[in-house]
Amino acid sequence: MKQEDKLSHIRHSLAHLLAAAVLEFWPDAKPTIGPTIDNGFYYDFDFPSADSRGLNADQRGLSDKDLPKIEKKMREILKSWETFSEIKVSADEAKKIFAGNSYKLELIEEIVAKGEKITLYYSGPKNGFKIHDSRFKNELLETKNYKLQTGFLDLCRGGHVENPSKEIKPDSFKLERTAGAYWRGDEKNKMLTRIYGLAFETKGELETYEKQIEEAKKRDHKKLGKELGLFMFHETSPGMPYWLPNGLKLYNELVNYWRTEHQKLGYQEISSPLVNKAELWKTSGHWEHYKDDMFIANMGENEVYGIKPMNCPNAMIVFQSMQVSYKQLPLRLSDVDRLHRYERSGTLNGLFRVRSFQQDDSHNFISEEMIASEYNHIFAVCKQFYGIFKMEYSFRLGTRPKQFLGDEALWDKAEETLRKIIKESGIPHAVAEGDGAFYGPKIDILMKDSLGREWQMGTIQLDFQQPRRFELFYTDKDGSRKTPVVVHRVIYGSLERFIGILIEHTAGVFPLWLAPVQVKVIPIGEAHFKKAEETAVALRATAIRVDLDTTDLGFGKKVREAKQMKIPYFIIIGDKDISAGKVTLESRDKGNLSQLSVEEVVEKLGIETRNKK
Repeated sequence: MKQEDKLSHIRHSLAHLLAAAVLEFWPDAKPTIGPTIDNGFYYDFDFPSADSRGLNADQRGLSDKDLPKIEKKMREILKSWETFSEIKVSADEAKKIFAGNSYKLELIEEIVAKGEKITLYYSGPKNGFKIHDSRFKNELLETKNYKLQTGFLDLCRGGHVENPSKEIKPDSFKLERTAGAYWRGDEKNKMLTRIYGLAFETKGELETYEKQIEEAKKRDHKKLGKELGLFMFHETSPGMPYWLPNGLKLYNELVNYWRTEHQKLGYQEISSPLVNKAELWKTSGHWEHYKDDMFIANMGENEVYGIKPMNCPNAMIVFQSMQVSYKQLPLRLSDVDRLHRYERSGTLNGLFRVRSFQQDDSHNFISEEMIASEYNHIFAVCKQFYGIFKMEYSFRLGTRPKQFLGDEALWDKAEETLRKIIKESGIPHAVAEGDGAFYGPKIDILMKDSLGREWQMGTIQLDFQQPRRFELFYTDKDGSRKTPVVVHRVIYGSLERFIGILIEHTAGVFPLWLAPVQVKVIPIGEAHFKKAEETAVALRATAIRVDLDTTDLGFGKKVREAKQMKIPYFIIIGDKDISAGKVTLESRDKGNLSQLSVEEVVEKLGIETRNKK
């Protein structure tokens, strides 16, 4: 068994153990689903309210304060769990067993509709529940809330350890928190109680992860974003960030770097309308496949518009307006327009999941023969843009989804092409079957931050479909019309999400070229204000971003504030500096750098900025 499969089986087994422990305290609770996640597992429960059942206060619901006693009960039960045993039952039998749980009944109906077999799993002592005993079905059919006389029963497809008491170390897991979660993630459904658990193979791995979590809390981009004056949110526009002066400087520097480097590579930047009639989105296929995630505007005269969730249909329109020759290929049309997507309120999370954002987008129009070379070109761009932030990355191939656009032959051709390209790249990659865009397969860029967490950032999508739907063509060597292939690509991905990750990756300690304020000028006393003002003016004249502090705060407090704001450099000006005709330069990272002339400061900072250190 692969190491990752073993850990997944441990986590899945613990989800069952969690459900069994919860039912010891809340026998009327209804377990729903309990999958594994990246760091452990969770289980969703429907807890009864205090109604005609006559529940007392300590039997109602559940909160974080209950987790220690549930965790203790899990360890007690674990000692007796010697097996996970598969039990095959008919649909009718399964419905009788779970008659009191509408959630399980819904899952059973789905399994039947798919034509799949229904399996239950018993966990407990090996000799506690004799599967082949003649009384087996009778006890099953009389089961109430899965609590058997000597074990636990659940509806499950499998994927567990064979002997939990031996394979799961009692100090390698921990219940983390509770949260609300809609059944099946649909806000129209009932809100359930979700219990999250952490799980690893050893106590040491669990402790390492917990330390990482504590470090992540210190680096939380929502916390640092407020402290550093980068962005904010307001209840009147949920999921749509306000960029404050410092944050917008950082944002613009990322865009400026992107714009400069892409101009060098021959990209041509465009901008297109924020709102388009529904007809455009119907032509592109988004109306059919993406409408529920769009903001829709109903205007006068019975006109329906869609607020732009992505740039690709407008890029097709721009190409359509041009007379393109094969000599102009690859034609790379880039843009950083603002986009809007209707993310459900329960999924919004700081800058990581927003409704309003910009992408460093491009739609590269090429011939079929250029596919491999264009992907290699984009791979080189990835290396440059992620390398500058010292971020490791890998690729993930997404193949044809169930709901797709176009004919299968073109999809097969596109997928085969990408499989070959990604293999030859030599870059580590995984495959996510069925995870492609509705119009084509894709290669996602998975990035690791300084805490080892993996994020899906950019994506490089191969599209044979939309150029045909928009009837695009270019003139080939022989004068014939050929349909181009389009590569949709973003490198940063959502700039909002990238900045959120960058804040946590760097803990807000941005490199000089990106820092919102690069230098803070601090006069020791009022007698030094004039020299400080002259220094600030001289630095600003060279495009250095400067903050001049001539407030009434004490000198020590001004220095502490500069450090708290993580400003790369601050300049101290006192009597000795004025006498020497210089300033004292202090570094956030290296401390005192001695006295320098203003010209020397400008030269030093200019070199560091240009080198993107």
